[in-house]
Amino acid sequence: LGTLRRRDYQVERPLLNQKQLEELGRWSSVASIPDTYPCVLRCSHARARALLLQYLPVLAWLPRYPVRDWLLGDLLSGLSVAIMQLPQGLAYALLAGLPPVFGLYSSFYPVFIYFLFGTSRHISVGTFAVMSVMVGSVTESLAPDEDFLQDLNSTVNETARDAARVQLASALSVLVGLFQVGLGLVHFGFVVTYLSEPLVRGYTTAASVQVFISQLKYVFGLQLSSRSGPLSIIYTLLEVCWKLPQSVVGTMVTALVAGVVLVVMKLLNDKLQRHLPLPIPRELLTLIGATGISYGVGLKHRFGVDVVGDIPAGLIPPVAPNSQLFAKLVGNAFAIAVVGFAIAISLGKIFALRHGYRVDSNQELVALGLSNLVGGVFQCFPVSCSMSRSLVQESTGGNTQVAGAVSSLFILIIIVKLGELFQDLPKAVLAAAIIVNLKGMLMQFTDICSLWKANRMDLLIWLVTFVATILLNLDLGLAAAVAFSLLLVVFRTQLPHYSILGQVPDTDIYRDVAEYSEAREVPGVKVFRSSATVYFANAELYSDTLKQKVRLGVPRVRMVREGGGALPVKESARQHKVKVSETGSQRYPGRQGEGSRVTRGLAVTSGVEVTGDMGQGILLVIGGWGSWWFCESGETCFLPTAPVVTQLEAGHFFDASITKQHLFASVHDAVVFALQHPRSGPVSPVSVS
Repeated sequence: LGTLRRRDYQVERPLLNQKQLEELGRWSSVASIPDTYPCVLRCSHARARALLLQYLPVLAWLPRYPVRDWLLGDLLSGLSVAIMQLPQGLAYALLAGLPPVFGLYSSFYPVFIYFLFGTSRHISVGTFAVMSVMVGSVTESLAPDEDFLQDLNSTVNETARDAARVQLASALSVLVGLFQVGLGLVHFGFVVTYLSEPLVRGYTTAASVQVFISQLKYVFGLQLSSRSGPLSIIYTLLEVCWKLPQSVVGTMVTALVAGVVLVVMKLLNDKLQRHLPLPIPRELLTLIGATGISYGVGLKHRFGVDVVGDIPAGLIPPVAPNSQLFAKLVGNAFAIAVVGFAIAISLGKIFALRHGYRVDSNQELVALGLSNLVGGVFQCFPVSCSMSRSLVQESTGGNTQVAGAVSSLFILIIIVKLGELFQDLPKAVLAAAIIVNLKGMLMQFTDICSLWKANRMDLLIWLVTFVATILLNLDLGLAAAVAFSLLLVVFRTQLPHYSILGQVPDTDIYRDVAEYSEAREVPGVKVFRSSATVYFANAELYSDTLKQKVRLGVPRVRMVREGGGALPVKESARQHKVKVSETGSQRYPGRQGEGSRVTRGLAVTSGVEVTGDMGQGILLVIGGWGSWWFCESGETCFLPTAPVVTQLEAGHFFDASITKQHLFASVHDAVVFALQHPRSGPVSPVSVS
């Protein structure tokens, strides 16, 4: 590699304040406003075409589709995904508390809609465990078994119960779609930034635990009470343990055998993947084998094994949602909309980065929303994308959304002709398939060890999210997790890093003297840096730390409030000959240092009057507020950014006593100015807001 050569550069320039810098760079106060939201009233052929291609991207990429290069890969990929969609659709419908056939509907309609409107080439839209269990918590809470007991024998009227739950799920899907489309049209794709990775992983891990516990009744063949709300999963687990002596042996054996077969076939897939053109369809083969054995042996009648039951052939007509249910579903719908989009966009961006294309987050919101909206009209429940199917779609040669369209067509054939063949499929086999597929999400428990070493604040978010979701259920748990995450952001601003900066020898660079042993403080100037933005919540802490770390001698400190509020910034500054500024946020590491007397900095909502002498000039570097420097003469110099200067000029801040000559281009310029203008006498009280 050779040795790195030292490259020196030397720049000679005069000391620059803001006024001189503007003259040198010919700065203009007329800022250009980016045209982020084009005028929707502007109408032209080009504008209409651009909008059409933006919201219907299939018209942009499909005409350029390289048939010879990509069609075969998309066909094989679509077939592979469809083979997974079939058993997962049937199984995840049980998670949603619905008859299995509605999982097939949810694997067809939304997938085809996403083919038309989606921008990710590799994600597999359809049923997903986390989404299904969120839907199941809604359907089971609003339509519990207890509401459909028959008077004669106290058995549940499953037909009426299922009809009510399907109506709830379809209305929920429509409402989720409306939320997602609305957020996408107003460009609110950034809303998922409030769901950090530790929060999402902690939430999905807790959801996987809930999925696991919810499937135990199918594994042991138990009849459990429907529960919802806080601690419902705990009560369900306790009831399972209490009723274990009532387990159906035939059901337990069926689930155990199916689980072992699925695990063994997965191990074979992993071992032989280099030698196989396509992975072994372990779930499909298990379902076919289990259905055949169940039909031939008569598992339902001889051993009491619960089976899927009637699967009607053909499609059902669209049904308008019951709008009267929206008021009951709005909170859950918003939570499902956000979680579903967060999962889809995170996977979409991973694949886009890997294959070198761009995913439009706002269009993804629209595409996913339309998938749920149209799906809800056709009796589907809310969907997102599956990581396992997406990985299969990519690894088997999928190149575009055509693979999704192909998989939806295969599902259509199954719905129309082949679905009724799975009527004797044991539900225990579907439960086993769900539990085996939870391995990836349950492995996220290892995040605890990695986050303990990397970032314990993120570990705290993970743990709080997990515990809140387990105890409060999926909807309240998500709200509590987001609230805690935001509060933690606020809390972090209360504990910023403070440091004293020194000059690196023979440079104009200033670094923390605690971290850089060769950095030396400039005699007569103290540079104090805070990593946090100063605002009302941390102003008092900042002020106290500043006095403590710089050893501020203050005979008298009092709050300045007029009429219940702070002095206006401009008037307060002019009264005491001090300038104030706000700049773009900066992030610094830091540590406290020592110093001499200095004035006190404060935030917007209150002022502080400090009486005392300043023994040195002080340069304050404050993340988010910029830099102030209190020179020996008692005047203040600070380092603004261009938007701040524009705001100050627009507000007529500058006058004869406060000019741009107190603004500097860099820390070094301010330090040099401080050294050239020593204090000649005591200063008057100073207030900074």
